[in-house]
Order: sequence, then C-alpha cells, then structure tokens
Amino acid sequence: MNWDASHLTLAPRRWHHDAVTLARQHPIQVVAHRGASEEAPEHTLAAYKKAIEDGADALECDVRLTADGHLVCVHDRRVNRTSNGRGAVSALELAELAALDFGSWKNRDESPDWEHAPGGLEDTSVLTLERLLELVADAGRRVELAIETKHPTRWAGQVEERLLHLLKRFGLDAPASADESAVRVMSFSARSLHRVRAASPTLPTVYLLQFVSPRLRDGRLPAGVRIAGPSMRIVRSHPGYIERLKRSGHQVHVWTVNEPEDVDLCAELGVDAIITNRPRAVLRQLGR
Repeated sequence: MNWDASHLTLAPRRWHHDAVTLARQHPIQVVAHRGASEEAPEHTLAAYKKAIEDGADALECDVRLTADGHLVCVHDRRVNRTSNGRGAVSALELAELAALDFGSWKNRDESPDWEHAPGGLEDTSVLTLERLLELVADAGRRVELAIETKHPTRWAGQVEERLLHLLKRFGLDAPASADESAVRVMSFSARSLHRVRAASPTLPTVYLLQFVSPRLRDGRLPAGVRIAGPSMRIVRSHPGYIERLKRSGHQVHVWTVNEPEDVDLCAELGVDAIITNRPRAVLRQLGR
C-alpha cells in the first residue's frame, strides 16, 4: 500500500472532530500504560488509582517474579531506574523490594496529583499483582487488566504458572469466552502466550510487536492469538499492516500512544485499544 501522509496535515480542530466521530462509530478502549504514568510513578498503586479515577477502561502492567515467588509490577529487569535500590527483581525477595522507594524518582513539581494520595507509603511502594487485582476488584465498575509477561527470564515458565494460579484465586483464569474476559495476557514471546493458552484456552492473548516479522506481514499471528499489539512506530510506518491485521479478523491494541496526532491516526485506522501514559487526555480527545 502506498501511504499518502498529506491528509495528516489537516487542521487540529477538524482532526479532533474526526477522532471523536470515528471513536463513536468504532469504540476504542483506553488502556493506562503502567497506570496513569505521566502523572504518577509508573507501576505504583498511586498510578493505578489515578488511572481508575481518570476513567481508564483498562490497566496495563508488566509482571516479574521475585526470588521468593511473588509476582510484582516492575518493567525493567533491574530496579535501578525506578527505585532507590539496585539489583535484579529475580534476585530480590519481596520483603527486600518492599523496603525500597518506588516513587521519589518522579518529579513532584511536574506531578502534583499523586503526591497528595491518601494511601501514603503503600501508594509508592513496590506493587504486587495480587494487590493490583484487589484494587480492580474494588473499583466499583468494570476495569480490565492487560498483563505483560517479561522475557527472557531465569524462571522460564514459572511466571505464567504463577500468573494463572493467581488469576484462578480471583476467578479470572477461565472466562466463558474471550469476549467476556476482564484479563488478557500480553507478551513479545510467542512461547509465553502458548503456555498461557495451553493452560487456559479462553483467556485472551496479545502478541506484542516491535517490528513486523517477514513471516507475519500478511496479517497472521502465532497460533491461537487473536490480538496484535504493534508499537506506535509500526502504525506510523506501516498503516497498511494494521489494515491487513483487521482484515484477518484480529483486534489491534497499539502501544504507547501519547501524542494527539497518533491518537488521531489510531482512530482513523480503527484500532481496538490505545495503550497510553495519558489516559485522561486520550479519553478527552476521543470525546469521553
């Protein structure tokens, strides 16, 4: 497909109305990436509370396994960037992670909303997936979860096993159908998604993409996967690929969509979900 970008230069006001119209014709789920992570420290209870307060349809989180077998919401392999500690998550026990500060790195001058959160230290401590599931259960409305398993990992397969065990405790591991599920599992690893589907065939899975593999350019996804998760870079560079995915019957959940012009493009292409650090702003842009 030859992509003519000239129509992207339309006046912002017209683009806004187009995005609202398109979103009403084809509803787009707004997913808070690591919570409302533009306003609060990523993967903290404060960020997820803010995302729910802002009206996000779903929450995205990354999970890693601690040395003593707990699933925690941390993106990086090491805690150095997002805490005042050092070391790999897989080499630390939950008690060691709980002693770290996962919030002070965020610039409070730019984030006035989260620093006054009533939860105190809990709001910026390490967040377990179990605690996040409790938050969602108590949200008072339907809030979905998009859980990404991180790879490679020293625990090979145990992440998925512990994840499904925890979802079972909350009654979320075996929905009647994918359409009824409040949880989906995402990964860049097709093997991880295969493990999940083998254990829980009705749990939706999302194959995340940083680039378009030659063998998947025709719109195919790994066996059993019905949702594609392309990066915003792919969407900008290969809009025709998004159309092929849609023609193949797949949903398309795009990450990470923060700029207004990218929201507009996603709406024009009819994607099913936008994963963003700015859920409140995206909801507003889509007329919600």
